[in-house]
Parts: sequence; structure tokens; C-alpha cells
Amino acid sequence: MSGGGGLLVAGTTSDAGKSVVTAGICRWLARKGLRVAPFKAQNMSLNSYVTLDGAEIGRAQAMQAAAARTEPSALMNPVLLKPGSDRTSQVVLLGRPVGEMSAQGYFGRHTGTSQGVRFGRREELLETVAGCLEELRRTHDAVVCEGAGSPAEINLRRSDIVNMGLARACRLPVVVVGDIDRGGVFASLFGTTALLAPEDQELVAGYLVNKFRGDVTLLEPGLEMLRGLTGRPTLGVLPFRHGLGIDEEDGLRVSLRGAVRESSVAAPHGADVLRVAVLAVPLMSNFTDVDALAAEPGVVVRFCDRPEELADADLVVVPGTRGTVRALEWLRERGLAGAVARRAAEGRPVLGICGGYQLLGEQIEDEVESRAGLVDGLGLLPVRVRFAHGKTLARPHGTALGEPVEGYEIHHGVADVHGGEGFLSSAGGEELDGCRVGSVWGTHWHGSLESDGFRRAFLRRVAADAGRAFEPAPDTRFAALREEQLDRLGDLIEEHADTAALLRLVEDGVPEGPLPFVPPGAPQ
Repeated sequence: MSGGGGLLVAGTTSDAGKSVVTAGICRWLARKGLRVAPFKAQNMSLNSYVTLDGAEIGRAQAMQAAAARTEPSALMNPVLLKPGSDRTSQVVLLGRPVGEMSAQGYFGRHTGTSQGVRFGRREELLETVAGCLEELRRTHDAVVCEGAGSPAEINLRRSDIVNMGLARACRLPVVVVGDIDRGGVFASLFGTTALLAPEDQELVAGYLVNKFRGDVTLLEPGLEMLRGLTGRPTLGVLPFRHGLGIDEEDGLRVSLRGAVRESSVAAPHGADVLRVAVLAVPLMSNFTDVDALAAEPGVVVRFCDRPEELADADLVVVPGTRGTVRALEWLRERGLAGAVARRAAEGRPVLGICGGYQLLGEQIEDEVESRAGLVDGLGLLPVRVRFAHGKTLARPHGTALGEPVEGYEIHHGVADVHGGEGFLSSAGGEELDGCRVGSVWGTHWHGSLESDGFRRAFLRRVAADAGRAFEPAPDTRFAALREEQLDRLGDLIEEHADTAALLRLVEDGVPEGPLPFVPPGAPQ
């Protein structure tokens, strides 16, 4: 393949740290003056983002693009799968939704078209993603690719376009990341290699150990033994660091109930703290919206799924979801719908974002997502929602509460607001988004809380309604905090990885000479 260099970061498991390692390598290379781009051929996530030209990609790839100091594009994540249930996902191809599909259909026999591009059979998808990677390599010095799950998922190897399937098709060297915090890292790294076909093993150039705690000299004998067993070096031992899991791919694999969003929870600027309860609704999407709240000194953000957990909350956030009707049912089954309604009646703050905004309304007409027809919402806002087959993908900006604000929209639901006050005003003031009645607020705009002035103004209103002597710190800059986190990722690579070896792989590709075969290899 012509153009710039490339590297694939694979992992022994999901959540091994591929996303943050990829971002760290991107930031390290960008600081060296290279033109870098991230790439993930196929991503399964409910956390997504909208590019400047209106394409939807995984939020992790947008974060990695920021690490690379480049603008995100659909080329960086050509296939995005957004789960709608345990068995089906919406397929987003080159930034545009092309339909719902079962896992069996996606990984088996399926065909379709999107803007002239066929998708379905593995060969056609691989041609599409390889073309995107080729374009990125043509315009950049280096492309750092991220795998998905594990490359040793032998049941999916025939249909693989994101791990060894991509690496073999595009002749990419592969570094495998193992999470030592889970335990069993040596077995995981060895076993991952040993379950690959000989042609795939030839591309595995080394390992990275992630999330290590303690004295690295105690680990070194095991690393040497692993090299003796596999013929491959460990290219770094990355220490465990709190707060590096920014813009995760999804929250489906872990229960967030009771989890406090990663933040320093610094001392409040005013006299009181502010407690935020985020409802951990099914198919929760873009829960990264609350990261900006967690970054505020004195704001404690907690995910909840029980009515009693809302009692001491100053603000309840109903986040986005890929299953609005399902989330409504869940809220009612757990008694949370009544708890939220009682808060509203008492004048205590509630904020709904995207799907959360929709379910705060009076009615939802859904023949698209759940096909449930006409469903009663919680009735807290004078809004009726109709699900359209087309998806709104936009990057709006404007003003709210007297402050500039910007965000991004990803939704099928179209809101008909017939009362209350408008919440966010687009640039020029021609259009209003969202609705407010008393202390209940709703908007379709993701990311609006990242606008510092608006976030502070909103939190002042919340504190006043909640009766808290809380005052937002005047100097919190969310974008600057994000940059600090990305620099920490770059430092992690620069200080604890064999950067000379990584640079050789990026620039020169797969090492010359066959690497040792580790039996037994992939089953035939």
C-alpha cells in the first residue's frame, strides 16, 4: 500500500485499553511533527459524534483525532454499529445510517447500498474500509489503526475486517495490548497469538502491557519468558493511571449503577457541592455528555437506577438512549418515572438530553426505532415526538442563558414543541431547540455542556432551584482539561513504551524475516 506508514493496535479483550493507547500514540507522533490520523474500520458503540460535514462516527475516533490534532472525518470510522438490542444494530456506513441488521445478518449473508457503495459481504466491506485507510495514508505521514474486541475471536475470523483481516489485507504490523489489571496477562498475550493463523501471526510484531501497578522489575522475568515462548518483544509496560478512560466506546459491557464518573471531584468553589444523578437507562448513548459536569470542582456525578438514589440529587440527568420507548418502560418498571415526576412537581431540576428529552414529553409516535406506535411520555414537557426514518445529523451553535453554546445532534425523533420556553437558540436566533418548563429542561444537543460559559450559567440556575450555595469555578476550561488528558496519554507512550521500536513499525511496516509460529494456530 502506498502513502504514509501504519500500525494496528489490537487487544487481548474488549476494554484492554486499545482506544487510549491508540490516542496516546497519535498524540506522541503529532508532537513529533508528523501528520497523523486515527482509524477504526468497524466500531460498535452507542457513543458517537458528528463531523463538520454531517457524518456520524464513533466518539472514540473523534477523541483520537483530537489527540492527532486533526479534524475528524468519516474516513476514520467507515463502519459504525449502534446496538438497538442484544441482537440488532443500526449500521452506519461512511457516516450515514443504512438500516437495522441482526448480528447473524451482518456477519453472514447480507447486502445493501449507501450512496453508491455496496455493503454486506465481507469482501465488499473490506474493500470499502481498505479504500478509506488508503486515502488516509495518502494524505498523512502515519495512520494508527485500532482493532475491536480481540483478534483471536476465531468464530468471527472469516468475516473480520477490523483486526487481522484488515492487517493482512493492508499489510499492517500489529501490536497487541494486554490489560494486566484484569490478571492473566501472559496467558492472554500468548493465547491470543497462538490462536491466530500462521499468516496472521507473521504480522504480530510485539506486545504492550497496560494498567500495571507496582515495581516493573518484578514483571521483567515474565516478559523475557514470554519473548522466549513467542519470539516477540514487549514494547512497553504502561502504568495504571486514573482518569484516562475518556470518550469510551460504550457502556454496555459494564454496569454503571453507582459508578462515579472519573474526575478529581475537587473542592467546591462555593460553600456547597452539587450532586448530579444520571439515570443509567437501557441502551444509554453519549453518556460522555456529563463529563463536562464531572470536570467542575465540587460537582459529583453518579449513575443511578433506583428511586431512592435520586433523593439527595440536586440535578437528575436523563441521558440519550438508542431505545427511547424501552427506556420509558424501564423507568416505569423501576419506579423512576414517578420519582422524576415528583421532582418536577417540587421544582427540583431535571435535564433531558436527546432521547432523554424525548421521553420527558407528552407523546412519542415511533414506527421506526421500536415500532411501538403511539406511546405516552412522562408528560413533563409540552412536546410531542415523531420518529422519522431519516436521521438528523448536525453541528448546531448559538446561544443559551446569555452565553454562546455549541453541540451536535444525532436523532430520529422530531420534536413538536407547543408550549414552555425555548432552551437553546441557534446562531442568528431563527430556530429554537429544546424546551423548558420551570426546573425541567430538555434539548437534542449533545455536547452543549462543554461550552464553559453556558455550563456555568446552567449550573447557577440548578443551584438556585436546588437551594444550594454552589458557585461554579470561574476558570474551568473543559477543552483545556481535555488537552491535558490527551497530553497525559502521549506522555504515557513517550515515557513507558519503546518509542524507537514503535516508530520503526510505523515507518517500515512488518519486520523483515518471518516471526516464529506459535502453535497450534487458528482451527481449520
